[in-house]
Amino acid sequence: MYKIIDKQTLGPNLTLYEIEAPRIAKTRKCGQFAIVRSFKHSERIPLTVADVNYEKGTITLIVQTVGKSTLEMTQLQKGDSFQDVAGPLGKPSHIEKYGTVVVIGGGLGTAVVYPQVIALREFGNRIISIIGARTKELLILQDMLEAVSDRLILTTDDGSIGKKGLVTDALKELIDDPDTSVDAIYCAGPVIMMKAVSNLTKPFNIPTIVSLNPIMVDGTGMCGGCRVTINGQRKFACVDGPEFDGHQVDYDELMDRLTTYKNYEEKTLNQYKGEHKCKCDS
Repeated sequence: MYKIIDKQTLGPNLTLYEIEAPRIAKTRKCGQFAIVRSFKHSERIPLTVADVNYEKGTITLIVQTVGKSTLEMTQLQKGDSFQDVAGPLGKPSHIEKYGTVVVIGGGLGTAVVYPQVIALREFGNRIISIIGARTKELLILQDMLEAVSDRLILTTDDGSIGKKGLVTDALKELIDDPDTSVDAIYCAGPVIMMKAVSNLTKPFNIPTIVSLNPIMVDGTGMCGGCRVTINGQRKFACVDGPEFDGHQVDYDELMDRLTTYKNYEEKTLNQYKGEHKCKCDS
């Protein structure tokens, strides 16, 4: 059992959990994730380890409520415990000194890039962070990223804060700026956003690393659910990734595979809401 030390609401349908997991905290490296199970009957959910506290032996996970299992997870409160937290899983981020690195987080992807910013900065890189969301209420970790970035750019679809537009608009301005050298890109968020970023940077030959979020079950390469096509070859995001060269990813295949269980997921969510109406609405 993994006790919840802290629980915070970051925004609509976004929850932060700080969990006692000393062995994971001790060995986790930037870019790795954990597989979490809320209760004995629960689905296994892959979540990025957004932060660690070595002294307390805790890890930080950020969850977006999108389906039955993540909605069920929100019923756990501070002082409760997760049934299982397995990790760290996946390959650590490849970190080196590039020069100026633009790190891009879209929505929940900001939780993925935050530890990358810290690691890249420790290697002596200059960090320009771009985070985007539909509205200002959906932006997360703004203050934390600002503290570890040389420059922070905010974008929102509706212009409620920062630049109005997409993260790619802000990135294009940086690439076109003669006074700014963009030497590498790290990016995490919706697949369509990562595809757009990769398409933008490819003609400029800017190294672009993306963190993929395919369907995943066991996190050890056994189930094959997280298979993705990279440069024409089959890879498993849980053991070969989750980070890959953004210019080699078959994004269309990935987006198609993410819809495989969409109808079933909607049916299960609606059924759960009906059975737990009072708890879900409280």
